[in-house]
Amino acid sequence: MHNVAMPTLSIVIPTKNEQRYLPGVLEAIRRQTLQPQEIIVADAHSTDDTRVIAEQHGARVVDGGLPSTGRNRGAKVATGEVIFFFDADVVIQDDQFLEKALAEFHKRGFGIASCNLGVIDGNTYDVFVHKFYNRYARLLGAFHPHAPGFCIFVQRSVHEKIGGFDESIMFCEDHEYAGRAAKISTFGFLDSVKIFVTTRRQERDGRFSMGIKYILAELHLIFLGPIRGDKFKYGFGYEEKK
Repeated sequence: MHNVAMPTLSIVIPTKNEQRYLPGVLEAIRRQTLQPQEIIVADAHSTDDTRVIAEQHGARVVDGGLPSTGRNRGAKVATGEVIFFFDADVVIQDDQFLEKALAEFHKRGFGIASCNLGVIDGNTYDVFVHKFYNRYARLLGAFHPHAPGFCIFVQRSVHEKIGGFDESIMFCEDHEYAGRAAKISTFGFLDSVKIFVTTRRQERDGRFSMGIKYILAELHLIFLGPIRGDKFKYGFGYEEKK
């Protein structure tokens, strides 16, 4: 793969109080066979050691906010031709993840892309839900693009042309973003890689309530459009439930 002339890559990670998970993901990036041009951590004024950890690992830290704001502010200073948006709690198990993903993204001419999701903890229900999501997202990909904010590869030029993430959208802003990007470029799913997530939010907020929330949100997107206002009570940051 090293003989393939690939575009440069910037990584943007929105954070808020991520001292528990951020070291792991930054170490996973350090082990990658293809190194990004830069890592940008857009931090929403964390009260823990998130910023210190990011700087210790060589990341550039900028002021963030809610995820859309953080991603936009990170992208604004990014210099890579492709931006990889993801979150501090994702798990990258393959040391060739970035190399494989960027090579396929470039070869297939994508403007924006995501990949299949897996879960590293949780129960049988969690595994089923993630497999169902993968099939559902691919089935609807052509006319209702889904790209979770913790795994979005996008050409920086595409991001800029569509004006970035809509910061007035409070929930499922990532799918709305993918839909706009897909209108001016090619959207697709990468087959060469898979990204893994934790179930910490499900453990904190409850699987049933989260399931209902996402079903209602999907119906809202399909029939009513983007979700503006905090009707779904989205909370950024992962302070443990007390």
